[in-house]
Amino acid sequence: MISKINNLFSEISAFSAKNNDELESFRLRFLSKKGLIPELFEEFRNVPAQEKKEIGQRLNLLKEAAQEKYNSLKSDLQSTEKSFPDDDLTRPSYPWLLGSRHPISIIRNEIIDIFTRIGFTVSEGPEIEDDNHVFTKLNFAPEHPARDMQDTFYISRISPEDSNPADVVLRTHTSSVQVRVMENQKPPIRTISPGRVFRNEAISARAHCIFHQVEGLYIDENVSFADLRQTLFFFAREMFGKDTKIRLRPSYFPFTEPSAEMDISCSICGGKGCNVCKYTGWLEVLGCGMVHPAVLEASGIDSKKHTGFAFGMGIERPAMLKYQVNDLRLYFENDIRFLEQFRSAF
Repeated sequence: MISKINNLFSEISAFSAKNNDELESFRLRFLSKKGLIPELFEEFRNVPAQEKKEIGQRLNLLKEAAQEKYNSLKSDLQSTEKSFPDDDLTRPSYPWLLGSRHPISIIRNEIIDIFTRIGFTVSEGPEIEDDNHVFTKLNFAPEHPARDMQDTFYISRISPEDSNPADVVLRTHTSSVQVRVMENQKPPIRTISPGRVFRNEAISARAHCIFHQVEGLYIDENVSFADLRQTLFFFAREMFGKDTKIRLRPSYFPFTEPSAEMDISCSICGGKGCNVCKYTGWLEVLGCGMVHPAVLEASGIDSKKHTGFAFGMGIERPAMLKYQVNDLRLYFENDIRFLEQFRSAF
């Protein structure tokens, strides 16, 4: 047995570890419950009594030597890792390539930042909605063309004979989020609802079946159209520049009355006329208006006590204006050559 102990002494003394895997192999071979040293302690029970003292002392010295060797190798490996943190040949070479935000995300965050600075909170809701929140509570008549399958993606349609019909659709606007806010929050309400929406349209350079919106809602006592105009004027100047002008044109939406379309002066030609603004000097960017009393009442808000305004805009149009993108499809194709143009500076 003495010769076994001496052989293990020599093996332990000569052992070296270049990495943690080799160190773990050392521990398993010599110090684990089924290792060579515990096996020798098991054999020690059968050693004659007159030899136990000498062999016992040698076994204890062997165990101490193995433990000291393990601790020493572990310490050396840890200090090596700390001393040379950059010597990893698998790391990418300098300069390191940085990712980029999608242009839609950049513009979305800019819009949110502008409105949060004047007290608007951010609300989100489900993309798969029921007909009640997308149409009915927003004052869409049962025969309104927006309900038709040519405009709306239906997940499921309920039979008209059903006692409580409720179609399930992909939301066509984020106004459905505003309805949920009005249902669950008492005025004053000041919120914006950014999100992805879906409409059954042919995909082209100027249209897509998927796009993004930011819609805003402000409800309180004595809210007027003048409040709406000043809010939008502030947004336009912050978003498109201090020299931006706006104009409001009469329009129609089921959920607002009166309603308007807002145009901004074309930042590309300075209002002189170009192919982007169709030589009018103006670009349409959003729709807006005073919240219809029927919409307030449908969500449990007293329309005689409270008034409010709402607005909604697509995010793709401001992104097209800012980055001179002339094809909506580029936003959805994930072409690395396109996305690399929005990479952050190092």
